[in-house]
Amino acid sequence: MLKSLIQKALDSTFVHLAFAFLAMGSWAYFANRFHAPEDALKAAVLQGALSATITLFMKKSLEALSRYFFKRERSVAALFAPPLIVCSGSLALLVGSHMAAATPELFATVIIPFSVAFSYACLYTYRLWRQQHG
Repeated sequence: MLKSLIQKALDSTFVHLAFAFLAMGSWAYFANRFHAPEDALKAAVLQGALSATITLFMKKSLEALSRYFFKRERSVAALFAPPLIVCSGSLALLVGSHMAAATPELFATVIIPFSVAFSYACLYTYRLWRQQHG
């Protein structure tokens, strides 16, 4: 019973989005903690929203891009291109949004969420590639 509830929570899109919002929003607040509290809070809410949004779209985008490259018999491209394409878009969204919001500690705010997203994208794409290649 408890195991099935835990598994259900781990499979829940809402749980993933909430975790991304809280974890990366907290990081953004921490990264900007030495600035005005309203600036730190603004960075936290923005980063939380961005992380949840990126989490929502990243998995499906990686799957679609992997299928595209698999269909064209581009095995090596299917391994490297999807995370590079998706993460380039993520990085542009993160940096552009925080620049527009005048986040004080831009690099510190963005580096952890981007690193986590890039690691996830590479690992998930590798998993898809391995499934395709036995």
